[in-house]
Amino acid sequence: MNVVIVESPAKAKTINKYLGSGYQVMASYGHVRDLPSKDGSVLPDEDFAMRWDVDSKAVKRINEIAKAVKGADKLILATDPDREGEAISWHVLQILQDKKALKDVAVERVVFNAVTKQAVIDAINNPREVDGSLVNAYLARRALDYLVGFTLSPVLWRKLPGARSAGRVQSVALRLVCDREAEIEAFKSQEYWSIEAQMKTASAAIFPARMVSVDGNKLDKFDIADETTATAYRDAIENGAFGVDSVASKEHKRHPAPPFTTSTLQQEASRKLGFTASRTMQVAQKLYEGVNIAGTTQGLITYMRTDGVQIAPEAITAVRDYIGGSIGSAYLPASPRQYKTKAKNAQEAHEAIRPVEMSRTPDDAKAFLDDEQAKLYRLIWQRTVASQMESARLERTTADISITGKDGRSYGLRATGTVVRFDGFMKLYEEGKDDKGDGKDDKRLPALAKGDSLSAESVEAKQHFTEPLPRYTEATLIKKMEELGIGRPSTYASTLKVLRDREYVLFDKRRLIPEDKGRLVIAFLESFFQRYVEYDFTASLEQKLDLISSGSLEWKDVLRDFWRDFTAAVHEIKDLRVSEVLDALNELLGPHIFPVVEEGVDPRKCPSCDDGTLSMKIGRFGAFIGCANYPDCRFTRQFNDNGDKPAEAAGADGKLLGNDPDTSLPVTLRTGRFGPYVQLGEASKDEKPKRASIPKNHEPDQIDLEKALALLSLPREVGLHPESGKPITAGIGRYGPFVLHDGNYANLDGPEEVFVVGLNRAVTLLAEKAKKGGGRGGTVIKDLGDHPQLGGKIQVLSGRYGPYVKHGKINATLPKDNEPEQITIEEAVALIAAKAEKGKKPGRAKRTRKKEPDADASAAS
Repeated sequence: MNVVIVESPAKAKTINKYLGSGYQVMASYGHVRDLPSKDGSVLPDEDFAMRWDVDSKAVKRINEIAKAVKGADKLILATDPDREGEAISWHVLQILQDKKALKDVAVERVVFNAVTKQAVIDAINNPREVDGSLVNAYLARRALDYLVGFTLSPVLWRKLPGARSAGRVQSVALRLVCDREAEIEAFKSQEYWSIEAQMKTASAAIFPARMVSVDGNKLDKFDIADETTATAYRDAIENGAFGVDSVASKEHKRHPAPPFTTSTLQQEASRKLGFTASRTMQVAQKLYEGVNIAGTTQGLITYMRTDGVQIAPEAITAVRDYIGGSIGSAYLPASPRQYKTKAKNAQEAHEAIRPVEMSRTPDDAKAFLDDEQAKLYRLIWQRTVASQMESARLERTTADISITGKDGRSYGLRATGTVVRFDGFMKLYEEGKDDKGDGKDDKRLPALAKGDSLSAESVEAKQHFTEPLPRYTEATLIKKMEELGIGRPSTYASTLKVLRDREYVLFDKRRLIPEDKGRLVIAFLESFFQRYVEYDFTASLEQKLDLISSGSLEWKDVLRDFWRDFTAAVHEIKDLRVSEVLDALNELLGPHIFPVVEEGVDPRKCPSCDDGTLSMKIGRFGAFIGCANYPDCRFTRQFNDNGDKPAEAAGADGKLLGNDPDTSLPVTLRTGRFGPYVQLGEASKDEKPKRASIPKNHEPDQIDLEKALALLSLPREVGLHPESGKPITAGIGRYGPFVLHDGNYANLDGPEEVFVVGLNRAVTLLAEKAKKGGGRGGTVIKDLGDHPQLGGKIQVLSGRYGPYVKHGKINATLPKDNEPEQITIEEAVALIAAKAEKGKKPGRAKRTRKKEPDADASAAS
């Protein structure tokens, strides 16, 4: 009997069918051990010894593997064909050797790029040993990420309370986002004008043209700087007689993009499908491991973590056969297209991502796939086929037009258009764009010839303003990281996930906006650890890791060089005072947190007292802005409230809205470190005044006395429940507006409904919540059916703390990037099993946040 080890149970089941009864295929369920999240896991003073802990969830599986191996003839390590897969095989091998389970057992390492019978059998027939150089590169990367995370993060916690973590690649990616935001904030828009005419031929054909010269001098972008000049030019040519001076056409070719790599798949799925990088990889993983087709599990795509753009010769032949037979011989180039990898020393699975069988079209596969899988498979299939198709041929036509204006000056206009003469690969697929242009050149011009007379249907003077570079999307950030050599394709998704999970960036309309805590972390690192967030330094370290993987560099030499300089940098700031940190952050973040609101007025002048200066302060819950005259002046505001709200609504004594008619106490509008709020009365030694936060969708300057009193009246009693006789109340909580009865919550549609909801509506909402499975739990999103092994229904629910899956008394929280509507029963069963193995008491465990350094998420290497 031969024992084969793969990562996932789905892949194990499929491969076991391929290999037959002489093999036992077992799953490791990914990594079986890792560095513990505590100090001392990597020991620089002991030649970078690394102490590994077997994951508690993996102990049982490892014991089962060890038991199976002891009676086996051969151990075949068949984990994924990349650096991470090599590491998993090495870990399994090390653990089995430590258990002395490999006596007289031969050990082989095999790799396959697709989960198909032929690919697996070919791999079994061509074994090799575990690649020590790839393992060393993994060890170096893992050690570096750990050392940075567990050395730098505690420094952040001491010097910058409220900061979460710093990581080797994570921090540099965050810097890219923060730098772009700073560029946008510093950008000064410049006005410029253009003269655009709708030209008309003798045959009444209409086409656009733009003014490009005056008196033979070319107009640059900002030459028409104001409305006066623009109006004069427009008036000079309006209703005039135009003539065509020249018409020139030039053909050019547009070539197809190469097949997908990991990063280009993530970019294109973001542009065309709206997938996050993490979601793309989750869906691709399922396509790689296989889906059920006619009773058998079949892999549909090759391995999805790769830097390579070339595909196997037999795949190229299959693609070309399809093009010639199904699309047309005109679309088939004379010879196959060959692509070369641009990434230096690509270390992942070397073939590009492609369909396993080109004959399985997206329409053929659609019946076996869910919506997301079908969309991603179509994208991969079309890109692969298009990569071997003929180039598109386009013709660009330029017509120069002239007129003598009413002012006697000569004016030149230009019209351009593009015509597709042969669509080539564009018949099937076009690569998406991150920031699309106006597309004016894509229009076709009517037939024009030198000497033709034209008239102007209309002439407009149009005002424009320059715009800053757009914020990054996931696609453009991944592209930029790849250009700079930061991280590796297999780490991009996990890096972006860390930035999101740590709440360092906000995703708004698919754009990445740095949160203030993210900007604080980067400002701190740029002030005191500048070298370690420099793009060139991070890229050079990646190049060294690549050299390790090729066997050209000793991994511990890289660690020694890095650790020597890094510990020196940490030592330099150990005695740094928090006040010195704040001074540096005030300076670096000044334009963001103290913007100039009025010319001639110091943006840091305290609006509450006469001579106070605003400065960043650090509290238990993070950064806020306060007055230097504290405690005499108690003015504070949120870090992200940059002064564009009325100062009177933010002072220490607040803005007086009026007096409460029942108590005659003053009602004031104030701003604290947690945002704007209203307050009834004043604080005293014996009693705190009643306060109520302003809901997020309300502007503070729109709050009057009536609204303030309504907020202060919350929670309000709606009435007594007709069945229990207990009160129902309405209020606004951490998760929005709600009604509450006997410990059971139901959401309201918006903050305004809190003040008007009646008893009937409240009872109905609570009943609907209970009917859907709410009660003390959550609202049912999806029924997945019965548990395949244990029986009993499995549901996906929405609870107070987010979506989760439920089976009996076990509740398992969904990972943040998993869409609850898309969760499968297989994923749910795995989550429930993992939760059960933790040995916790039944029911939902109390949520706690363990404050740990990120160590770059131990991202896939």
